[in-house]
Amino acid sequence: MSLEPIVEERAQAPSAAAYRAARIAHWERVARSSGEARGPAAAYHRRLEQIYRFLVPPGLRVLELGCGRGDLLASLEPEEGVGVDFSPAMVEQAQRRHPRLRFVVADAHDLPELGKPFDVIVLSDLLDDLWDVQGVFAALRHLHHSATRIVVNLYSRLWELPLRAAQTLGFARPVLKQNWLTSADVSNLMHLSEFRIVRVWQEVLFPFPVPLLAPFCNRVLVRIWGFRHLALTNFLLARPVSTERGDRPNRRVSVIVPARNEAGNIPAVFARTPEMGAGTELVFIEGHSNDDTYAAIERAIAANPKRPARLLRQTGRGKGDAVRLGLNAAAGEILMILDADLTVPPEDLPRFYDALVSNKGEFVNGVRLTYPMEDRAMRFANLVGNKFFSLAFTWLLGQPIKDTLCGTKVLRCDAYQAIAANRSYFGDFDPFGDFDLLFGAAKLGLEIVEVPIRYRERTYGTTNIQRWRHGWLLLKMCVFAAGRIKFV
Repeated sequence: MSLEPIVEERAQAPSAAAYRAARIAHWERVARSSGEARGPAAAYHRRLEQIYRFLVPPGLRVLELGCGRGDLLASLEPEEGVGVDFSPAMVEQAQRRHPRLRFVVADAHDLPELGKPFDVIVLSDLLDDLWDVQGVFAALRHLHHSATRIVVNLYSRLWELPLRAAQTLGFARPVLKQNWLTSADVSNLMHLSEFRIVRVWQEVLFPFPVPLLAPFCNRVLVRIWGFRHLALTNFLLARPVSTERGDRPNRRVSVIVPARNEAGNIPAVFARTPEMGAGTELVFIEGHSNDDTYAAIERAIAANPKRPARLLRQTGRGKGDAVRLGLNAAAGEILMILDADLTVPPEDLPRFYDALVSNKGEFVNGVRLTYPMEDRAMRFANLVGNKFFSLAFTWLLGQPIKDTLCGTKVLRCDAYQAIAANRSYFGDFDPFGDFDLLFGAAKLGLEIVEVPIRYRERTYGTTNIQRWRHGWLLLKMCVFAAGRIKFV
């Protein structure tokens, strides 16, 4: 159901049945009396479609509650799309406009059987019109799986009076008395219904079809502190707090170890990497070393016949290429990246494993900046750069990111496959591998959690990082990513 942003004061009987009947009657009249939206309403809905297309990749199973005429659902190009609305006239029009999709007449408070769980559930401008928001969230439990994304947008309470004025000027239709929930209200209701908020943000600062000015306000200004609080609509991205994966802790683990000029550290990788889950394999990628790293890995594999291990020789260049080679070759259900310099202790890897299998997060990132480091673990300029990029990434991705360049990152194989399948959106631009995974995880709406570790000094070799040249490259990558993930 697509709501128009104006409140019409009407007395409502204090019962759910009367509330529901009044709204069905209202939206039946709207469906039969109005044509295509024009002016600010049309511009607003076009902008919503752009935002949702960014959030929802095509080819998924998508459910929209309160679908109205089905235009938003159709714009997402789902493999299977199902729209639900309690207005028969709206559903009739939606089915006629979008025959490839399936539309169902039903109340969001009392949903019928709709088939297997959905990948994405959309509630666009619906919550303000519901009798029992928490009850509707609870009704979603049989419609999602553990990786489902729930996307909600609703009008900001700051816009209540301006939207009344828009009715007076004839820019929008009247609607019935609304709930006018805040983002905090919705976050609390989702928490009570066993959903975890991944991200909250604001959209649509200027809902008028004015060339140049509207894109500047709605893609740039709305991202800036101060201006964003004036936006028309609040967005929330959430995921189920599911125990399905947490109940199955015995998963195979692959530890990806990119190694260039690290011959002296290889025996310690075997000795110190713990067994986790149903079994742990080591996947080494040797990258054009000047010492005998490749031979050292061969010797260590031969000396540890009971330890599953593989050795790949890198053909491309850069750590990012090596990491992708190892991730693609890994056989485990859980994928870990461990730098061969062992500045991140392998003994800490079970903490990352536990965070993932207990469903505390979907992408686990190591943090070197919480505890004091060993004296020569990181140069001062590198430390300043890391703190700068942590602030930049937190702003870019909309989730707290305290350390962007810690080499230890952990995720499930299916999550990595989804990131790889969508890599063309950013392109193959990351020589380090960290940004590729972080940007990809954020684009897919994965919940990123961080595990603090104590960063150690190297005991063998020298760093492969060139701080000034690589720092400039990282800055350029942030600017590029801002255009692909922030100002969209």
